[in-house]
Parts: sequence; structure tokens; C-alpha cells
Amino acid sequence: MEYPKQHKLIVSELMAGKFLLRNEMDFETLKQNKDFYISFFKESFGYGLQIESEYAYLISFETKEQFSRDVCVLMAVLSYELDKDGKNFMDQLNYTPFEYDQIDSYFENSSYQDLIKANKQLRDSESRRQFLRTMANRNIIEKVGEQQFMFTPALKVFIDFAVDFAQGRLEQASVSLDDVEGSEEE
Repeated sequence: MEYPKQHKLIVSELMAGKFLLRNEMDFETLKQNKDFYISFFKESFGYGLQIESEYAYLISFETKEQFSRDVCVLMAVLSYELDKDGKNFMDQLNYTPFEYDQIDSYFENSSYQDLIKANKQLRDSESRRQFLRTMANRNIIEKVGEQQFMFTPALKVFIDFAVDFAQGRLEQASVSLDDVEGSEEE
């Protein structure tokens, strides 16, 4: 069987948890062979392949990895702190470079110290730097200078997850309130 060009690179990067971004050559090969790769990952590994206009990634519902959770915690704390500073956190996340020292300052002065200290990836400056390097290796952030980085479009996956999670919590709370109100009427 003849595989598409860059097949080995595409498979190894996706299997390593990396997001393939639109500006990479292997992303174009992936898009051009979309049906093949969807079938390939499903049959070979039991993974789903999600291809969006700006990025692609694998999905597995049988994973015990904590990386996605930690990215969501980082995003939640950072978004909260940016909002508290009066900044439009979505604009900041999408268009503004961040400095590592700025991230440290937000986390060190956050009111969510219990959550931060309980997370091995975020508990101190060195842990956060290592975590951000991992995020860079997976194409979630991109270094734009020695001390700066920007989030890539892959951030949308985590933002969408957070929104879905929050909406689910709100819906659960609404159902709970309806149950309480209904029992009071009886």
C-alpha cells in the first residue's frame, strides 16, 4: 500500500498529542487525505480525528492523561486574572503575546492558590515553564521571543471544552433548582 507523503510524520505527531496547524505542510497533506486518515486512526488505534479549518488533533475517550485538564486549569486561572485586570481575556488570548514573568505574576497573586498549589504542572514558576514548553511542543502556544509566547488557534479546543463544561454545570444547576421549586409547590 502506498501512503500519502509525510504519512509517518503525520502519524507520529498526532500520536504524540500534537496539534497540526494550518501553516504546516503536513496539515495540507492530512486535509487532502481526510477520509483516509479518519479511517486509518479509527481502525488502527480506535481514535477519532478532528480536522478543523486551522488545526487537527486526535480524540480518545479512553485516556487517563491529565494534560488537557491542566491546560484548562491554566486557561481558567489566566482568563479570570485577565478579566479581573479589566482586560478582554478572549482578545488577550487570541491576539496578545504573553511574557513568562507576566504569567508568573498572575499565578503568584491569584486568589486560586489552593487550586494552583494542588496542580503539579502549575504550582511554581519552574513547573509552569516546563508545562508551557510542553504546550509549545504540542503547538498550543508558539514562542515569539526569548521570553514571550502566543497562543495558537488550537486554544479553541480548550475554550470550547470550558464553555461546554460551564453550560453543563449551569444546566445541572437549573435542573436542581427546578426540582427544589417543584417540591416546594407540592
